[in-house]
Amino acid sequence: MAGIRETQLTGTGAPVGGAAPMSGAWVRDVIDALTSFRPALPNGTAPDGRAELIDQLRALEDLKSAAAAAQARIAVAFDAAQRSAETNLGVPADERGRGVAAQIALARRESPAKGPRLLGLAKALVTEMPHTLAALDSGQLNEWRATLLVKETACLSAEDRFAVDEELAADTGAFDGAGDKAIISAARAAAYRRDPRSVTQRASRAAEERRVSLRPAPDTMTYLTALLPVGQGVAVHAALTRHADSLRSGGDTRSRGQIMADALVERTTGTPGGISGVEVQLVMTDRTLFQSDAEPARLPGYGIVPAAWARAMLAGNEGQAEPGQAGPGGQSADRAFKVWLRRLYTAPGTGDLVAADSRARLFPPGMRRFIQARDETCRTPYCDAPIRHFDHIIPWHDGGPTSLANGAGLCEACNLAKELPGWTAQTGAATTQHGTRHVLDIRTPTGHHYRSTAPPPPGTGLSMSTAAPDSRGHRRKLRHHAKALKYAQPAKLRAA
Repeated sequence: MAGIRETQLTGTGAPVGGAAPMSGAWVRDVIDALTSFRPALPNGTAPDGRAELIDQLRALEDLKSAAAAAQARIAVAFDAAQRSAETNLGVPADERGRGVAAQIALARRESPAKGPRLLGLAKALVTEMPHTLAALDSGQLNEWRATLLVKETACLSAEDRFAVDEELAADTGAFDGAGDKAIISAARAAAYRRDPRSVTQRASRAAEERRVSLRPAPDTMTYLTALLPVGQGVAVHAALTRHADSLRSGGDTRSRGQIMADALVERTTGTPGGISGVEVQLVMTDRTLFQSDAEPARLPGYGIVPAAWARAMLAGNEGQAEPGQAGPGGQSADRAFKVWLRRLYTAPGTGDLVAADSRARLFPPGMRRFIQARDETCRTPYCDAPIRHFDHIIPWHDGGPTSLANGAGLCEACNLAKELPGWTAQTGAATTQHGTRHVLDIRTPTGHHYRSTAPPPPGTGLSMSTAAPDSRGHRRKLRHHAKALKYAQPAKLRAA
């Protein structure tokens, strides 16, 4: 470990010092050394052994910081090389460098949408904040805390940012032992002293970024997050708190948090249960629906859900109690509950969804729903953003058909990056023992390939003998279950 650390930080054979080029063989040697390293466990009587383990952890942390500094320099160098090449080709100045950030993100196994932040961080460190970069080199700051310094000085001019960087001088150890909040406070104070007007304007513009977002949480829950101006956020929380305190004092047995959550849903949607007139897509196997199989289903936009929960949702009883009883929100379950459920079943054995085709220029609604269910999130590698565009992998103007095979769900940023000069994409299929999967292959202007395979539908990990019974008796049994489901009482279906 000591040898690795010494080589990394002194620049011997490595680019961290900015002098020597990085060779693939050198990087491979470092990776091999790290993966083969196995710490010797102390015998419990030698305190020096325990101290050595802590020293190794610190050395590896310093190595990660130095690698982040090297990545910043490489990103800036790649941006300069790309712009130089485009200048020689006569590309207009305002179009140079497009797609650079996306390539950097893919190389770092990150979403292309994160590319501009990575490139912006690199440029700020290399060109405007040498002290912060030096602290990253030496391990006195990690990449996240360097990012905080860059973020809190983003509203300043290059000259003021350089002055703040010099004032704080993180490479002198000024932030040794400081946590994230202390670093943020120091950077904000220094930035405000340099340019109070810019800092104030930045705060006023922040209100334009207000938004509401949704992301999955464990156990069929979600995180609904609202980014609001401080006055509005405090007012909403205070109103919900007063409402909860009032009901609690009146004898409501729910916790304060439960009451606040239920009130937020009811006041936003206008219905006690919060669900009225929505379409829910469930991707599930026939065995899960008809035979009480434990194979989980998939809810597009959320992810994997338990089989019993999917069957209860089908009956319109998700989150409800028996009729006449109090549900989890303290409300009676005897209420109108309209849900349009679009069931998408997987083919026995292969797990493939049913295919479709269209001669239309745009994907029709049915095909868009199908692609949404198949791809689940943006199909660009490393990106799990929500699908916003339904894209022709081979463009329509190049003869690409409007078909499921030539369609992919992408977020807006990834779709725009894919259309830049030098970017190409191909469609294909990956064959596995359980069937075929839709494949998207993206090639960047540097010739690097990144491959994305559609997530497997539920039930595709089962053996053929289990997943594909095709006897007449089995088909009759499925029809019987389907007919019983049509006339089943919700409580009976939920009990299944």
